[in-house]
Amino acid sequence: MKSQEVKALVKAEYGQAALQAKRGGSSCCGSVSERVDFITSNLYGRNETEALPAEAVLASLGCGNPTALAELNPGETVLDLGSGGGIDVLLSARRVGPTGKVYGLDMTDEMLALARENQEKAGVRNVEFLKGEIEDIPLGDDSVDVIISNCVINLSPDKDRVLTEAFRVLKPGGRLAVSDVVVRGDVPAEIRHSVELWMGCVAGALEESAYRDKLTKAGFHEIEIVPTRIYRVEDAKDFLAGAGLNVETLGPQVDGKFMSAFIRARKPLESAQGATD
Repeated sequence: MKSQEVKALVKAEYGQAALQAKRGGSSCCGSVSERVDFITSNLYGRNETEALPAEAVLASLGCGNPTALAELNPGETVLDLGSGGGIDVLLSARRVGPTGKVYGLDMTDEMLALARENQEKAGVRNVEFLKGEIEDIPLGDDSVDVIISNCVINLSPDKDRVLTEAFRVLKPGGRLAVSDVVVRGDVPAEIRHSVELWMGCVAGALEESAYRDKLTKAGFHEIEIVPTRIYRVEDAKDFLAGAGLNVETLGPQVDGKFMSAFIRARKPLESAQGATD
């Protein structure tokens, strides 16, 4: 599929996910929510979510908990790529405190509206939600300390552009700290070509070495990819069948190859531009 077609489908599905969350239903990765619970469940502790609006929790579409792993510090400026209903933005705002600032970037009007409602309900002031695409971040060069993201970069059809933009807006010495779905080894073409699995945060996932290569190409160093959850075929059985795929045939080929991972990287102190410029 063409990039714009993929983006339009993702945008439509996540818009519906926001509306579903407002109605009080779980909205994990859009219309395939029932089939991706094995990816999106049990990511946040009760102590993290109990003070948040219920809609922020219901709209969570992630595969990890980047705010818990990013080691955010008071006073830092943070950017969340693909901020959705705002759960990671609101959690980050607590960590950076009143002297810090957190931006949430999303391309979906319904998600932005939901996130701003959640911000108001939570009474959080050090937050700003921006409309835009993660391939074209509407912030200046060297403007943020930390970039987080939660199962969003894999949905982009132009990941090189996303990482180049992330490098641009980070301050020298700034940190990329994202949760994403990563692949180890080859994956059958049926998985890659399934539009439904784009919605399910799986088909767009990069192979681990390719992720490292793209980060290096963008200019990052100190790259680390740490698995946080490895998915077995039993976890995804209903998910694969619901997408119209042959579980018996594909199951052994995907077992243990998909994982949620925490990806860390840093912009060098002396670098002002990415290696691709």
